[in-house]
Formats: sequence, structure tokens, C-alpha cells
Amino acid sequence: MNLHEPVSHLNRVGKTVATRLKKLGIETVSDLVAHIPFRYEDWSRVVAIAQLRPDEPATIRGKITLIQTRRSPRKRTFLTEALVTDSSGSLKAVWFNQPYLSKTIKIGDELFLAGRYARSREGWQLVAPEWERASALGTTHTARLVPVYPATEGITQKQIRFLLKSVQSALEEVPDWVPEEVCARAGMMPVTQALMLVHFPKTVDEADRGIKRLKFNELFRLQLMAERSRRALGEQHAAVFLFQQKKTADFVSSLPFKLTASQKKAAWEIFQDMEKETPMNRLLEGDVGSGKTAVAALAALGAFWNGYQTALLAPTEILAAQHFETFKALLVGTGCEPLLFTRSMKRNVQEELKKKDALALIEKGKAHLVIGTHALVQEGVSFHNLGLAIVDEQHRFGVGQRKALRAKAGHPLSPHFLSLTATPIPRTLALTVYGDLHISLLKEKPAGRKIILTKLVDAHQREKAYAFVREQIKKGRQAFVICPLVDPSDKLGAKSVKVEHKKLQEHIFSDLAIGMVHGKLKAREKEDVMRAFLNNETKILVATSVIEVGVNVPNANIMIIEDAERFGLAQLHQFRGRVGRSEHQSYCLLFSETMGGQAEERLALFQKCHDGFELAEKDMELRGPGEIYGVEQSGFGGLKIASLHDVEIIKTARDAATFVLDGGLEKFPVLSEKIKEWEENIHWE
Repeated sequence: MNLHEPVSHLNRVGKTVATRLKKLGIETVSDLVAHIPFRYEDWSRVVAIAQLRPDEPATIRGKITLIQTRRSPRKRTFLTEALVTDSSGSLKAVWFNQPYLSKTIKIGDELFLAGRYARSREGWQLVAPEWERASALGTTHTARLVPVYPATEGITQKQIRFLLKSVQSALEEVPDWVPEEVCARAGMMPVTQALMLVHFPKTVDEADRGIKRLKFNELFRLQLMAERSRRALGEQHAAVFLFQQKKTADFVSSLPFKLTASQKKAAWEIFQDMEKETPMNRLLEGDVGSGKTAVAALAALGAFWNGYQTALLAPTEILAAQHFETFKALLVGTGCEPLLFTRSMKRNVQEELKKKDALALIEKGKAHLVIGTHALVQEGVSFHNLGLAIVDEQHRFGVGQRKALRAKAGHPLSPHFLSLTATPIPRTLALTVYGDLHISLLKEKPAGRKIILTKLVDAHQREKAYAFVREQIKKGRQAFVICPLVDPSDKLGAKSVKVEHKKLQEHIFSDLAIGMVHGKLKAREKEDVMRAFLNNETKILVATSVIEVGVNVPNANIMIIEDAERFGLAQLHQFRGRVGRSEHQSYCLLFSETMGGQAEERLALFQKCHDGFELAEKDMELRGPGEIYGVEQSGFGGLKIASLHDVEIIKTARDAATFVLDGGLEKFPVLSEKIKEWEENIHWE
């Protein structure tokens, strides 16, 4: 079995199924084996019917003695009911809205059925059990620890498991880019064994050990890149920016607001870094609205007063345009001229400026602060004397990107680097993940910020909440609605953007313009939807977590979060930070279908607490093993399985990275090639 073979060549994969699998990122056999379960159902306890215990997961093996489909009188749904018999007794199994089952399953068929034995009005029965025919080849969906995979509309768990079973032999072909010596030192099994345990585990412990190895791969890669970056920076020289005390004091006193104590401290740490000959590599971490922009402006002025240019890189064109407006207002009277440069210059705020003129201003040094997307690194931009690069949200610069920017700097020195993030990650955690960064924290909010009123909304209050939203929109305001999924999923049962958008547009707010944005849209489509919302052309924006980092919409004052219990506290806080950006009182409404237990405890805490760092710490304490609070959701890209909470594996990965780099990469040619590939394939947008 060839890993590069398209999944469309596999048995039972036609054009339609191949298109649906592509939505999950599965196009080749290699993509399929890398599709990792997010949890497991334990159906490994096989018992006789007479031994079934209430509400305990189990599998039975029995013969079908009766099967029929009928309509439910109340709900107008189809009920398929079967009588299953073994030597110890009989019981009823029932499935909802699967009328085809009575044609697929015949009387006399011997099946394995896995589920929970529960009481209903009609007595004890197995409700919606997983089933498969008894076979000498063993089981795939029952009588074992069964993986549950991320799925999409039209693709079932059974299909994914069937396909993985059919390519099981391909697992042996998966190349292991982590050297054997490194695996042995770190106590990690071969990657082929790990994948076998993840997809076909016999016990929970086996699945955990397999997942641990796959997490190690991601974290080892991250630590290698961070350590290489740190060492490369240590060997480079940067321009020394002398601290201009009087100019700084004059600028600070001219601001229309007072700097907080942590803003002053962060600015001072940055000025001290920029006085050194080695390039600064600092992360400025502050909650939404904590004043990172003012600190970044001070850093840019530090470069300007020393005769150097600054580049500020934002993740989207809209955000770059917003930064341009903010900095233009902040820097009035300083002599420091900002310029906006994006790939589509026709969208430039400076309408009269042609692209070639903008490039000339940058190259001659007349543009002192150049604000743009990563087009600044990728296109034909040359600076006169670039001294500082500020990178906003989500994007970290690897060795290759630093090299590219240094080549455009207009001098042989390396620029200082300042990264900004609004994701409150506990300091110890951020330091554990990124040893190559120094960190400045902005703890307080500037004076005068209103608290965002946060309320947990019961199901029966939903209509009242919609009426409140309508009332706010009549006053000229706008609202966000966040959902966990893009497409509907039977198994996850969570709200999806597409279904929610249709419901709101057709039934709840049919008279209002409603936008929709999610990660599967192209970058330009996302920009267009966000721009329409920013211009108040659409009144409600239904979105996935794609808006967690992004545009400042001061007019939006309502944040609705569907299935709020499915998000981590730190992520909920990120969503809430999208509103509360103007003088209007803002509101965050939490909708949850699953109340009680830890979910309710977390949401109750979120209602009361408005400190992002405190919530991030609490997230670590409360986080259950099934809740994925991934690094990619936290402003740090690159992780799908591992998370910031895998502290022990992070330490092991860091030790492994140090061992490899101390010994010399030339000893590990496969890994060396892999690193080159990563550095060439990092895309910023």
C-alpha cells in the first residue's frame, strides 16, 4: 500500500466520498493514517444478555429474531426495533431515523451490538447501539476500544474505521523522521507502533502511549525550531538603539491617556533589549484592551529616533489597515511617518498611493513605520534600514523568515523582533514551550474600560435573548455568534456555523443581513465577509473560532457563544474580547445545552472572572483529558494533537532538541532534510 496513493483509489470511495474526505483534509493514504481519534468508546466488555448492567457500556453477541421499522406517533421519527437473543435471554435494540436498517439486517443474522443498557417507557433496551456482523476476522466497531474520529457531514465513524482497517498495512510504511537514538533517549516507541496503538488499541493505556509518541513528534519539532532560532539569534548582531529619555517622556506625556504600570515596565524591558548588540526576541503578552499598541508605538519610536525603520506584520489586510489608522493617530507630531503596504494596494487606506511609489518610499527610508501583511516578507520590498520587526498575533518568525527579512533590511545587521499576542497563556507555560523568547506581561487594563456583562442563558430564555439582540441592533449595534463546528456532525452533536446561519437568517432575524465566516473560506472571502461586518453592512456575524484573533469592530457589542461548554476558559475569554471596544455597554451571552457538573462550574467562573491570566491558570487546573486546548488555538501555531498542558512531554522534547543540536545536525541527515522542508513550507496567510 503506497502512502501517496489517493484515497479515491480505495475500495468503497467514490467521487462523493472522496470530496467529503477532502473536507477533513484527507486526500491520500498518508492523510488518512494521520487522521487521529479525539476520544475512544470502550466496548471491550463482551457479556451475555443476562449479564448486562444498567448504564454500563458493553457488547453483546446475539441473533436477530425480529426486526421492523415504524413511525413514532409523537415525534414523527422512524423507529427501527429489533429483538436480539442469545443463550441467556433476549432484549430489544432500538435505532432512530435509520429505516434502512430493517432492509440491511435480516432475521437470523448474528451480530455484535455495543451500547448502554438503559430503561425507557417501553422497558429495558439497547438505545442506538453500534452494530456489525459477527465474523471470524474480528470486530472493528464493537467488542473493543473503538476510536471516535473528527468527521463531517456525509462521512460516518464506520466509514472512517473501515477505511483505516483497509490501509492497516500502510502503517508499517510511515517514515520516522525522529532519529532512533533520540527516541531511545526520550523513551519513545517507533512511530509505526504508535499509529497502530492509536488506531487499533486493545486498552486505554495502549492508546495513551501511542498518543504520547505522536504528541512528542509535534513538540520535538516545535522545540527544534525554537532552539535553532535562539542559537541563530545569539550568533547575529543587531543595531544598538540608544534610549532617548527626553523624547520618550515628551511623547508619553502627550498621549491622551496615562500609561499603566505594566505598560511602562514592558516598554522599559523593550528599550533595554534594543540597547544590546544581539537582536531582541520578546513576546508582549496582554489581554485584549491592555494597551499593547501603545507599547509597540514606543518601540517603533525608539527605532525611528535612532534612524531605523520598523515593519509591523499583521495576519490579515483588514487588521493591517486598522493598525495603520491607530498608529497614524498615535504618532501625530512625532515625525514618524506610517505607511500601509498590502498585497492588494488598491485596498490601501492611502488611495492615492501607487504600489511602486510605496515601494520607493520604503526603499528610500521615507516610510518610517511600514504596516502590512506577510506580503512585506514575500514580495519585492526592500527597506532602507530596517531595525525592528513587530509581528502581531499567531505568526512566529522561524529561521527562514528572519533570514528573508534580514536580506531586505538594507544593512548586514539583524532586526530586533517583538511579537504581540492577546492570548493570556500562563507565563511558566509560555516559557516552557518557547525557551527562545523573553516575555513581557501587560496585566492591567487602561482606565475607563467597561466590564463586559457576561450571562449564562438557559434554554427557555433563548427567545428573550434573541429579543434583546434585536433591540440592540435597532439601536445601531451589531452581534457575533460563535459555533464550535463549520459543518454539522451527528456524533459531536455541536452547533455548526452553516446550520446556525441558516436558522438565524431564515427563522429568527429574516429581516437582517447576516454574514458567515469560517476557516474553510479562502483568505480573500474571509476578508470580504469581515469587511462587510466592519462597515455595518451585515448586522450579525456567525463564525467559528476563526474570529478569536482578528478585526476590531467597535460597533459590535454582543457576543453570543453557542455550546459554550465546549471551549476552554482562555478561548471563551478571547471571544469575549471581540466586544467591549467602544463607549457602548457590551454583553457576552453563553448558550449551553449541557449543564451541570464541571461544565457549569467553569461557565459560572467565567461569568464572574474577567482576568485572562487567572482564567488561563484555572483552565489548566480544570481541564479534563478530553478537552483539547491546543496551542494552535492559543496564538501559537503548529500543534494538532499536543497542547500547552503536556508540560512533561515538552520538557522531554526540549532535552531531545538540545541533544540533537549540541551533537550536530549533520549526524542526522533525515532530520536535517525535514528541517529544511519545514522552513521552506511555512506559510503566513
